[in-house]
Amino acid sequence: MGREQQSSFGFGVWITGLPASGKSTVTAELVKQLRDLGLRVAVLESDVTRKMFSSTPSYDERDREYFYGSLAFIGRVLTDHGISVIFDATANLRSYRDRARRQIGQFIEVFVDCPLEVCIQRDPKGIYSKARRGEADNVPGLQAPYEPPETPDLVIDGQRDEPADAARNVIAVLSRKGFLKSPQIA
Repeated sequence: MGREQQSSFGFGVWITGLPASGKSTVTAELVKQLRDLGLRVAVLESDVTRKMFSSTPSYDERDREYFYGSLAFIGRVLTDHGISVIFDATANLRSYRDRARRQIGQFIEVFVDCPLEVCIQRDPKGIYSKARRGEADNVPGLQAPYEPPETPDLVIDGQRDEPADAARNVIAVLSRKGFLKSPQIA
């Protein structure tokens, strides 16, 4: 591929962590800062996107394998067309995120590290409460495994880091890797 063609490719940022770790808060701030830099960015948020694939997701291993494979494919298509993608998705197994890394040439993985106890206290979507009541049986970190990245490009402390600072740190990693093509980025 020629240099000009390569520069038209978008990048992928997979923001992973336990449910309620702060992924969506960091994602929202990252999108704002990237758009302020003049970049086109799409967000693939798992809860919203999953509803497009299944009106009644089971969240079992087979369902997750299909869903995260589809999410990686959509991300690859978008990045191939110059649209950068932020994946706001737990993707509890490394293999799900690794698939996206293999498919997307310009890719980083960001781990929002937050203690399970803090995530349970936050519980904005009520999934931990549902698990306690027996209404959910596949919650990552409780009944389903969560495999943190072995070598993330960036670790964010979901309990202490301010979202704006976390987003700036993600942008710094993207810049260091040469993934940002905006003239506004020094």
